[in-house]
Amino acid sequence: MPSKIRAFMKSLHRLLPWAAALALLAAPAAAEKADRAKPMNVEADALRHDDLRQTSVFTGRVVVTKGTILIRGARVEVRQDPEGFQHGVVTAEPGQRAYFRQKREALDEYIEGEAQTIEYDGRADRVRFVGRAELRRLRGSTVSDEMTGNLITYDSTQDVYTVDGGPSGGAPAPGGRVRVTLAPRPAGAASAALAPASAASAPASAASAPRLRATSTLAAEPR
Repeated sequence: MPSKIRAFMKSLHRLLPWAAALALLAAPAAAEKADRAKPMNVEADALRHDDLRQTSVFTGRVVVTKGTILIRGARVEVRQDPEGFQHGVVTAEPGQRAYFRQKREALDEYIEGEAQTIEYDGRADRVRFVGRAELRRLRGSTVSDEMTGNLITYDSTQDVYTVDGGPSGGAPAPGGRVRVTLAPRPAGAASAALAPASAASAPASAASAPRLRATSTLAAEPR
């Protein structure tokens, strides 16, 4: 009996590395966004940098590029955390809106948006559009999905939009309502479409389509 146990343990020992490798292959792996590792380039009229706090404040016609990311605003405050991730707050001129644009991973699509204030979290790959917010998804140069509200959050790691029409740090959206236009996906596209609730066609697969969550009722009223 001891010899059989020793033989079993020897076989198990040989199998353990393969089991570990299979476990790693089976584990879900989140795709790393290339923009995270790209340097941030900034043009502005003025800069105030605090090396101790790792913060930089750019003012005056600020233009920021970081990989496929493009940001424009009147004032941009950038902070770098101890792990090297960059976080930014973009503020527009009074009465204007700041601008954000980024390419979607492995697709000929862009996400672009405008708001009075834009908050970029490089660690979480999350962007918040605050005050008179508008977000659009472009396929090539064609506007596809479009949404407006007072607060829009875009989580690029999970392709999730959250839209709120109520006041949240800026002037509320007209009527405090969320307004969304979702275009149907072309047949054979890489990711499925989100069909409007009133569509009579069968729902498309949403396995890789951005998802939308709203904290206010979606409005189908004309603007």
